[in-house]
Amino acid sequence: MRVDVITCVPFLLESPLQHSILQRAQEKGIVTIAIHDLRDFTNDKHRQVDDYPFGGGPGMLLKIEPIVNCLRHLQKERTYEEIIYLTPEGETFNQKIANYLSGCQNIILLCGHYKGVDQRVRDHFITRELSIGDYVLSGGELAAMVVIDAVIRLLPGVLGDETSALLDSHQDYLLEPPMYTRPAVFENLKVPEILLSGNFAQIDAWRDEQAWLKTQARRPDLVTKFEGISPTDAS
Repeated sequence: MRVDVITCVPFLLESPLQHSILQRAQEKGIVTIAIHDLRDFTNDKHRQVDDYPFGGGPGMLLKIEPIVNCLRHLQKERTYEEIIYLTPEGETFNQKIANYLSGCQNIILLCGHYKGVDQRVRDHFITRELSIGDYVLSGGELAAMVVIDAVIRLLPGVLGDETSALLDSHQDYLLEPPMYTRPAVFENLKVPEILLSGNFAQIDAWRDEQAWLKTQARRPDLVTKFEGISPTDAS
């Protein structure tokens, strides 16, 4: 898989890509993540990529020219399934979208900054707009990293245990059940006995029940989307 990120502040993305799972995924050749500095694609002698909005008002907008120059440069090299603009106005990013994007070969992430981008970019070049929540960030770089992390960890070979991602919260609209590790007893705080029983069928049933109960308590909105069975039937 290849992910191309277009940004006017590339240094904001450097550190997260050089550590942990994302670093290993790149080293294994599972994914290529390329960062493109928007200032490299402007014809402005001062490398300016933003300007004041027509009609007045506060803030600055990223100009159409450098963005389109960068997009066309990339599209000469390969075909992209999605060209995504990160914006608070986009559809809310979720696990279903992450699963879909993990099946793509090439995607572009465009990071907004300041007051965003010229609307003509959105109208004529963007295929999808995504938001990571109902709040405003200084730019789309952190949102892009959230999308990258959520998508890349789903690729085969990225995680040590390939079934791990399938058991994450939200994969089946349920939250993850409580998880425990050694020691079995810490200052009189004990791990549930069922997890020490060795009966994996009963353990799976217990986890299904706990996941359902946690989701019902914390995210009742997700319960209506759950296409499974009730905890009574599961046990």
